[in-house]
Amino acid sequence: MATTPADLVFRGGPVHTVDPARSRASAVAVRGDRIVAVGPDDRVRDLIGARTEVVDLRGKLLIPGFQDAHVHPVGGGLELGQCDLSAAASADAYRELIARYAAARPEAPWITGGGWSLEAFPGGMPTRELLDAVVPDRPVFLVNRDHHGGWANSRALERAGVTARTPDPADGRIERDAAGEPSGMLQEGAMRLVGDLLPKPSSAEQTAGLLRAQRLLHSYGVTAWQDAMLGNGPGTTDPVPAYLAARRDGQLTARVTGALWWDRSRGIEQLPELIDRRRELTGGRLRATSVKIMQDGIAENHTAALLSPYLTACGCPSDNSGISFIDPEALRTYVTRLDAEGFQVHFHALGDRAVREALDAVEAARAVNGHRDTRPHLAHLQVVHPDDIPRFRRLGATANIQALWAAHEPQMDELTIPFLGRQRASWQYPFGDLLRSGATLAAGSDWPVSSADPIAALHVAVNRRTPEAPPSAPAFLPEQRLDLGAALAAYTAGSAYVNHLDDTGSVQPGKLADLAVLDRDPFDGPAGEIAATRVLQTFVGGQRVYAADDA
Repeated sequence: MATTPADLVFRGGPVHTVDPARSRASAVAVRGDRIVAVGPDDRVRDLIGARTEVVDLRGKLLIPGFQDAHVHPVGGGLELGQCDLSAAASADAYRELIARYAAARPEAPWITGGGWSLEAFPGGMPTRELLDAVVPDRPVFLVNRDHHGGWANSRALERAGVTARTPDPADGRIERDAAGEPSGMLQEGAMRLVGDLLPKPSSAEQTAGLLRAQRLLHSYGVTAWQDAMLGNGPGTTDPVPAYLAARRDGQLTARVTGALWWDRSRGIEQLPELIDRRRELTGGRLRATSVKIMQDGIAENHTAALLSPYLTACGCPSDNSGISFIDPEALRTYVTRLDAEGFQVHFHALGDRAVREALDAVEAARAVNGHRDTRPHLAHLQVVHPDDIPRFRRLGATANIQALWAAHEPQMDELTIPFLGRQRASWQYPFGDLLRSGATLAAGSDWPVSSADPIAALHVAVNRRTPEAPPSAPAFLPEQRLDLGAALAAYTAGSAYVNHLDDTGSVQPGKLADLAVLDRDPFDGPAGEIAATRVLQTFVGGQRVYAADDA
C-alpha cells in the first residue's frame, strides 16, 4: 500500500523528544502541521517523496519548541523601540543613552522607555535630579527592568501633581527625600500617578511591537507563550488590540495563551466581564483562558509579601513585611469563583506570604470545586517557606520558575539577601526541592524584566550562576540546581501543560510540529557551556518561522 509522503523530514539527529522516557531518536517526519513518525532514520525513509523538504541535522539537536509560561511580548517589543536602557549597567551609561535618545527626538512630548537596573543606584533609588540634568525641558518616565518601579523627572512629577502632600496609594509607595519631597522613584501602584499620563501607543505601534517581539522570541526557539497581562495593569497599555490585529492579518505565528488582568481595585463584580472577554478573544492561535492575579510586589523594593518583616540595613527587624495586594480571604473567594468558571489562575507570588496566600486560595477552590483541570500556576516563587513546598504537588499547582534570577548578582547580593536574613535567603528559588517533592515545573522569562532567551535560563537553572560568571564564582544555593533534562522539560512540556497545549511540548507522533533546531547538543558538553548553545531554526506547525543566517 502506498504511503503518503511527509512534507518535512528531519534526520541525522539527535532528537531529544521530552517524552515521558526522555527518549532519543534520530529522525522525525511531519505531514501538514503534525508529527507522523519519530525514530531511527529507517523509520522515515519511506516517507521522503519528491516534494519532501529534508533537513539534515548533521549532529545538531532537535527539540520541542520552547514555551514561555510568563512573558510580556507587546510591552517588550514596544520598549525595544523606545528609550531602551537594558544593554547598559551604570548611572553614567543611562544618562548618556537618555540624553542621546532625547536629542534625536526633539518633537517627542515625553521621553519614555525603561530597562534600567536597581543596582546601578545606591539603594536602588535613582533621583529626579539625575534626569533633570539631561532632560530638563520635557517629562521623563522610565520603568526599571523588573517593571515594579518607575523613575520620573521633575517635569513628570509636576504634570502628575505629585508633591510632598500626595499620599501613597494603597498598593504602592512614593519614595521621598530627607525633606519629604518626591525623590523621583515611584514603586508599584504609585507608578500609575505618572504612568496614566503617558501618551498611549497607537494600535499600529502596538502591533509593530508585538511582531518585533514575536521575531525575537522565535529566534530563541520559542513557539508558544503565556502573555502574563492582557488588560490595563500598572504602567501598561492593554496589548489585546495588537493580538487581534495580528490574528486578523494572519501574522500571529506563535500560539498564545492570554492571562486576563484581575483589577485589584475591584472585586468579584468583574467576573462577568472576564467571561465575556474570554469568549471574544479566544480563536485561532489566541485564547484568553487564564486570569492573572498579582498578589505582591518584589523583594528589592520591599513590596514582596513576607511572613515576617524585612530586616533593616543594620540587620534588625523593620516594621514592613511587604504588601498583599488582595486581602487573603477575598483572594480565596475570587479564585474559587474563577476556578468554577473554568479559568486558570496565574498568580504573581514572590514572597513566602504571597506564595502561601496563593496556595491557600487554590486549596479553597479545590475544597469547593474539586480538582478541576484548570492548572493554576504560581510565577516567580523567590521565597518559599519549606512547609509550602509539598503543597504544590498535593494541590496540583504548577511552579512557574524564572530561572535567570537564581544567581549571585548585585541585585541579589546587595539589595535582597541583606534584607531577607540568612535563613529566609536560603529559601530562594527552590527549584530542586520543588522538583524532588513531585511538583510540576513550568518556566518563563518575564521578558522584558529579564532576557527572553530560554537557553540562558537553562544555563542558570543547571549551574545556579549567570552565563557571564566564571566557573570559580560561587553557585547560588547549589543544592537547588536542576539537571538539564528537567530544566528543558520545564521550558517545553511543563509550559505546554500550563498553556493547555497538550498536543505540543514533546516530539511524538500525533503532536503538533512545533520544533527548534539547536547548533549543538548541550547534553554532550560541560554544564558551564550550556549558554553557548544557539537556535538555528524554529518551526510552528511544521512551518519555518525563523532561520539563522548559518542554519
